[in-house]
Amino acid sequence: MSVRLSDVIEVLDEAYPPRLAESWDSVGLVCGDPDEAVGSVTVAVDATPAVVEEVPEGGLLLAHHPLLLRGVDTVAADTPKGALVHRLIRTGRSLFTAHTNADSASPGVSDALADALGLAVEGVVEPARVAGDLEKWVVYVPRENAEAVQEVMFEAGAGHIGDYSHCSWTVAGIGQFLPHEGASPAVGRVGSVERVAEDRFEVVAPARARGAVLAAMRAAHPYEEPAFDIFALVPPPGDAGLGRIATLPRPEPLRDFVSRVDAALPRTSWGIRAAGNPDAPVSRVAVCGGAGDSLLAAVAGAGVQAYVTADLRHHPADEHRRASEVALVDVAHWASEFPWCEQAAGVLRSHFGEALSVRVCALRTDPWNIGGSQS
Repeated sequence: MSVRLSDVIEVLDEAYPPRLAESWDSVGLVCGDPDEAVGSVTVAVDATPAVVEEVPEGGLLLAHHPLLLRGVDTVAADTPKGALVHRLIRTGRSLFTAHTNADSASPGVSDALADALGLAVEGVVEPARVAGDLEKWVVYVPRENAEAVQEVMFEAGAGHIGDYSHCSWTVAGIGQFLPHEGASPAVGRVGSVERVAEDRFEVVAPARARGAVLAAMRAAHPYEEPAFDIFALVPPPGDAGLGRIATLPRPEPLRDFVSRVDAALPRTSWGIRAAGNPDAPVSRVAVCGGAGDSLLAAVAGAGVQAYVTADLRHHPADEHRRASEVALVDVAHWASEFPWCEQAAGVLRSHFGEALSVRVCALRTDPWNIGGSQS
C-alpha cells in the first residue's frame, strides 16, 4: 500500500494539532509534495546536514525544531539553511515540523520526558489557552420572523454542535427602539418609541462562516438595523498545555532523583545540574521539555518539590530559589526533547504499521560538544 505525504501529515496534525502552536512559531510542511508517496519517516529533534544524510531518498524528516523559525528572504543554496532545503528537494526528501504544538499536545514532548523518567503524569502546568474556532451569535428578532431567520443561519453554517444540527436556544422579551429622521423602520414610525415582542436566540457557528452567516441573517431579518452580538468562544481547559505535573512511584531524596534524571536521558556535554537540598524528599515534580524558565512562577505554586527542564538562566533561577523551595533540575535542551522522537514514531507506527518505515535518528544534535569540569 502506497502512503502519501498528505496521509502522514493528517496523522501528525491530529496528534499535534497546529492550533496548539504558539503565535510566533512555524510548524507544518517546510518542503515536499503532499500528493506524492513517501517511502519512510525519520524522526529527529533538529534538521541538521548530518541528520538529513540519514533520511532515505523519497523519505520524510519529521523534526521537532523548525528549520526556518525566523523570517527569511532567501533559501539560496549558498546559505547554510538554503543549502539544506535544496538538498532535501533535489533528492525527493520532505521536511515537516511539529514544535510548540507538540509541546502542548497530549501526549506531547513533556509527557515523553515524564515517561522517560519513570513518572506518572497527573496534570498540566500551564493549560493551553487556544482561541476556539466557534463563535456564539445572539440575535434579536420579532417573534413572527424568528424561525425564518434561524433557518437561513442554519443553512449558512450555524447551529452545529457535534453530531447535531439546528441547535439554538431562545427566550422571549420586549425590544424597544426610537426611529429617527432618515430611518425606514419595518415596524412603527419615525419619532415614536416602539416596543415589539421579540425572541432572543443564540446559536454557535464556525468563525470561518462569519461572513456567510451575517449575510444570511441580514437578508432574512425584517429590521433595517438588526440587533445582534458575536462572541468568540474559548474552549475549556483540558489536558493540553505546556509542562506536566507528575509523581514518582515512591518518594526519594533529591540527590537520588537527580541521579534518576541523569541515568534516564542521553549523554550530553551539558550534562545535568541541580539546585536544592540534596536530602529533601521528592514525590511530586513538574517537567517541561525544552526551555522552561517561563513556567517558573507556575511551578512555584504547583505543589511540587522539584522541576525538571532545560536552558535555565542564572537570574530567573536565582530569583526562583530565593522565593521558592521547589528544587531545580536543569538538563540539556536536546536531551529533554529527544524522548519525544520515539513517541512521535510510535504514533506513526501504530497508524501505518508495516506500510511505512519509521525510525528515530540516534544522532546527537545538541550544539554543545565539548565538556569540562572544575574542582
